[in-house]
Amino acid sequence: MAKTKILFITHEMSPFLELTKISEITRHLPQAMQDKGFEIRILMPRFGNINERRNRLHEVIRLSGMNIIINDNDNPLIIKVASIPSARMQVYFLDNEEYFQRKHVFTDNNNKFYADNDERTIFFCKGALETVKKLGWSPDVVHCHGWMSALVPAYLKTLYKDDPTFKNSKVVYSLYEDNFDTSLSAEFATKAIMNGMNAEHTEMYSDATNTALNLGAISYSDAVVCACENINEEVLKFVKKSNKPLLEFNSTSDYENYYNLYEEIASEELVSLA
Repeated sequence: MAKTKILFITHEMSPFLELTKISEITRHLPQAMQDKGFEIRILMPRFGNINERRNRLHEVIRLSGMNIIINDNDNPLIIKVASIPSARMQVYFLDNEEYFQRKHVFTDNNNKFYADNDERTIFFCKGALETVKKLGWSPDVVHCHGWMSALVPAYLKTLYKDDPTFKNSKVVYSLYEDNFDTSLSAEFATKAIMNGMNAEHTEMYSDATNTALNLGAISYSDAVVCACENINEEVLKFVKKSNKPLLEFNSTSDYENYYNLYEEIASEELVSLA
């Protein structure tokens, strides 16, 4: 029987970048699933404060060379890879000089949110899916962690819904505490529209707040995980109302529950056809 394939998309992961609890979860959850026999891939941005030499990143030439178009501008995508030898895991990093080569991650020296965080998010989400396509690897489950991955569910259910790589993929979105109290640009939802999409597809993201990104992601996901205790009340109500499979926070400490969730949603189509 073929292994279940899980794709993890995150903006941070230990030991490469440790900003919040996300980095800890995205370090240990993939390894736990790999130990249970799943085939995994992990993608994250290559932010400028990730030390290439220390972490032994190197470019994957066969995956690099694509361009991601945002606002009619071509943005080159470079793919790098690093290994975690103790876990036998590889992590793919999405790089772009203009978007990611900075000393800070989301805010500048004065702690001001970068004005182009909207485009950086779009670039990462679209770039991640294009990278997986180029890998020629079809995930059964795509698990998104953090607000920077929030457009991935929308793209998978609209732009890539008939793509052979993703047409059978199910999406899980993990909720965390709000990480920013401002908003991305007013044009975020418009910029996020790709060829083959329309304004309705990104309408839920239009406020461009942390809450809006979460609501948009949930609406397109097949299952949701409450990965921390303090989830925004509006978001929590929306999840409960959606009646989507939900892994509550008090169940996330046991990786067996993640395993069961992945297996449940990955086999939903088979069950419905039985």
